[in-house]
Amino acid sequence: MPPEPCHWLYFAAGLLTVVVAAVHSILGERWIFRRLRRGGVVPTDGGTVLREPHVRILWASWHILSVFGLALAALLFDQAAHPGPKWIPFAVALAMTVASDLVYFGTRGKHLGWVGLLGVAVLTVLGITLGP
Repeated sequence: MPPEPCHWLYFAAGLLTVVVAAVHSILGERWIFRRLRRGGVVPTDGGTVLREPHVRILWASWHILSVFGLALAALLFDQAAHPGPKWIPFAVALAMTVASDLVYFGTRGKHLGWVGLLGVAVLTVLGITLGP
């Protein structure tokens, strides 16, 4: 008997979340933090706008978002393998929807991260809707 459709949708949502988290960290390092480094791993050069401690916490916070994304992906993978209470995927879908809205409105739709975040939300809502 094939698995329930919601299992595949939660798995796909988890996979997309991993991709969004990886792209977030990799492109952030490449396009933003590379310019703020003075040779160390942690960037420290904020120019005339940010002091060193602010640049350090900005870098850490940037990557913490990716870590949190991976944690949400783990919840979705677990939900795909062992369906549990509906509040878990609902919380993930709500968080991803709000995150997508923030990125969309904060960048006037120019930062495409909102598309990936919304995709996770849509897949998760479909999993909730089609689930047992």
